[in-house]
Amino acid sequence: MTFALKELHTIEIVGGGLAGCEAAWQAAQRGVRVVLFEMKPTRFSPAHRIHDLAELVCSNSFRSASPENAVGVLKEEMRRLGSLIMQASYATRVPAGGSLAVDRAEFARFVTHALEEHPLVEIRRQAVSQVEGNTLRIIATGPLTSDEIASDLARLTKENSLYFYDAISPIVETESLNNALIFRASRYNKGGTEGDYLNCPMTEEEYRRFWEQLIHAEKVEAREFEDIPYFEGCLPIEVMARRGYDTLLFGPMKPVGLRDPGTGKRPFAVVQLRQEDAGGNLYNMVGFQTKLTYREQERIFRMIPGLKCATFARLGSIHRNTFINGPRCLEKGLRLRGVPGVRLAGQITGVEGYVESAAVGLIAGIHAAREIRGLPILPPPPETAHGALIRYITTGNGEHFQPMNVTFGLFKPVEHFRGGKKERRRLLAYRALEMIEEWKKHLADGTSPCTDE
Repeated sequence: MTFALKELHTIEIVGGGLAGCEAAWQAAQRGVRVVLFEMKPTRFSPAHRIHDLAELVCSNSFRSASPENAVGVLKEEMRRLGSLIMQASYATRVPAGGSLAVDRAEFARFVTHALEEHPLVEIRRQAVSQVEGNTLRIIATGPLTSDEIASDLARLTKENSLYFYDAISPIVETESLNNALIFRASRYNKGGTEGDYLNCPMTEEEYRRFWEQLIHAEKVEAREFEDIPYFEGCLPIEVMARRGYDTLLFGPMKPVGLRDPGTGKRPFAVVQLRQEDAGGNLYNMVGFQTKLTYREQERIFRMIPGLKCATFARLGSIHRNTFINGPRCLEKGLRLRGVPGVRLAGQITGVEGYVESAAVGLIAGIHAAREIRGLPILPPPPETAHGALIRYITTGNGEHFQPMNVTFGLFKPVEHFRGGKKERRRLLAYRALEMIEEWKKHLADGTSPCTDE
């Protein structure tokens, strides 16, 4: 494919991580000239070491390769959409069982070489200090965004919509809960007529066993570049537990104002679950932000009545991560609200994980290329993994927004389906891949797919 360069418009992309590189590739593949700014080697973040683009810091794994897993569906959609990150992943793959893992150095080298060789991509090795540019710009600076960009984002979004540390509570899939052990109510009957929370009541003995396991559980140690400033309103659940046997009973597990209809009495302790999505497919464990290892979280949190067989759509964490409140700050096409020349991409939008970050970069690159060429924005259908992610970060719960990995719980539900979980997920995956193929056709001919976006 060749282009007459003098006839092309240009977009700027700030950040040479997975999202920025994917956005650059998608835009360039659609005939748009790209200037990609990467501050390395002029400056390095505390976590980065090599000069190449798309440096993997925390892991070399892109998680499950199975199409019956939500992230597997997302990867397959990306592959079908011509993702550079997926090309690099499969070209540099290393043995990892059912997961897709890569050789980090070879992966970064592959991505860097592909962009250096693309006739429409110019890589500028320099730091950028402002969000707005001279042309349409995509900010894809990742979880370790520079102080200058973070400060400018805070100015543009209002500071209370920009966060520097995740304090994430686990999220469970609604269909995996044992409703016979859970009751719906709000404290002191406030809120809706049926109550806004699902409540998991505990007896004194159940609480004692839970507390003992919690205070001795294995936790994840902070990385050397993470000096996490815990504050009293958002302490890890295990830190609160270690302050004393009764601490949780006056904090996130307090039973006051609640009455278990099964016993007619106030429980000794309660774990509250708050609805996370509009469809009621996901519930957040209120106040359960944690530094426990994933294995320990699953083991200990399944001790909670009603959660014995829980499927965790996301597990808890607390770590350094610059991100915005997407539902409050993002408009259609991933535009920054009130700043029409700026789009955001990657982890800074409120997604978790390498694959999810690259996927949002892919969508941002497609949208930017279409916009600068005068074509309409076509959001991915909500039935797809890409559409589910974009819908979450743009229309989710802005009051309690937290970063999220892709999960089947985010997908648009299949109406009137009565089969089991495995069959439902297969159906969601099959439908997603059908819809991504339809979306590809509409991107090519400029028409709009059937979508509720």
